[in-house]
Amino acid sequence: MKKITLFLVFIGMMTLQSCEVTEITDTVDNDTISEVFEVTTSFNSNNNYSRLVTFNPPIYSSDVVLVYHLYDTVNGEDIWKLMPQTYYFSDGGELDFNFDYTRYNVNIFLSANFSLTTLPSSWTQDQTFRIVIIPASFATSVNKNSIDAVMSALKVEKTEIQKINL
Repeated sequence: MKKITLFLVFIGMMTLQSCEVTEITDTVDNDTISEVFEVTTSFNSNNNYSRLVTFNPPIYSSDVVLVYHLYDTVNGEDIWKLMPQTYYFSDGGELDFNFDYTRYNVNIFLSANFSLTTLPSSWTQDQTFRIVIIPASFATSVNKNSIDAVMSALKVEKTEIQKINL
């Protein structure tokens, strides 16, 4: 009887050892939650050449904020530049479009090595920005310099961009 029990245990161990577990992986990315906002604003001495855009609700502490400036439109195509962005003038002047952010807001501001009051209105009035909120882990896997690459990777259509009125 002991030999039969030992034999059955041996067969059972062999059977269990050869079992293979196949994991099914979900290839659909369901946890990359992103938001894209577009805001048009003007800068002047009254707002200290800065604009605050509030997040409602606040973003996750692990999120990253990218801000793009609509620099120009050429042949109907928008030219977006990732901020911070420095523009150089022929007289040696340097204008910076910059931003900082917290979980609660993003502050877009201008700074320069000259008086901002001398800037032509084309640099201060009706400036358009895209604010893209993405998880930090996603930010390492996409070409952030290209807004088209970011929008494509996030699978965000232009019609899904939320307009913010300040």
